Amino acid sequence: MYETKRVTVDNVKIAYWDHGHTGAPVLLYVHGNTGGKLWFESVMAVDGYRTIAPDLPNFGDSDRLDTADIDRYAFYLARFLTTLEITDAAVVGHSLGGAVAIALAAQFPTLVSRLLLVDSAPVDGLHTPEEYYPVIERYKDDPALLKNALRSVTPTMEDEAFLDRLTETAMQMNPIAFAGNPRALDRFDYRDRVGDVRIMVLVVRGELDGLITEDMARATAAAFPKGEFRFLHAVGHSVMVEDPGRFRELVQEFGAR
Repeated sequence: MYETKRVTVDNVKIAYWDHGHTGAPVLLYVHGNTGGKLWFESVMAVDGYRTIAPDLPNFGDSDRLDTADIDRYAFYLARFLTTLEITDAAVVGHSLGGAVAIALAAQFPTLVSRLLLVDSAPVDGLHTPEEYYPVIERYKDDPALLKNALRSVTPTMEDEAFLDRLTETAMQMNPIAFAGNPRALDRFDYRDRVGDVRIMVLVVRGELDGLITEDMARATAAAFPKGEFRFLHAVGHSVMVEDPGRFRELVQEFGAR
């Protein structure tokens, strides 16, 4: 476990882990829905990098907002980086965090040097059928149900104790965000804004991902002028916890290009 640090930006406290040398290139991890910095515990040590993993507002140990919105998450993430005097971060966005990373790069281009989108929400958003929302609302009061949902997005992970910890983190999420986050992803559409994002963007999708289709991932890569797609065999939606070694290799290759 890493020491949890906190910084206040616009009266909102952001909790985060910070590992590595201050002068090293920064690798910023942006977690997904029902997530937090814990999802990157096994990949905080990456040779040559200073890795930073915050809990976004509404998640984990960070403060709560009065709404769930991708652009607001990106705004606070930008203010977080500015407060830490970080520019040109290589940003890794997972799932919902991919949408946040896209918004960050489009709105605050001087802060982002490149993007690695891991089983990311598509550039044109992710629709959740209305009939799913009653089940989503049950998650906030039913840890066992939520744990099963997390198991489905970590299909090759066999560490039951770590899944329990991920569930505990998920239960910390702001109650309004359980339904609010999927609705925010439903509203999200950056197709008309990423044409000006000229940095390298690598979009990866796990073969066993049951949430993001290959067509979605390829379309997201194609939306960026310098977007590329990578297919990851024998892994699901969450390579950083399913195969940390492969994730670190991917990050090293991503940084070396």
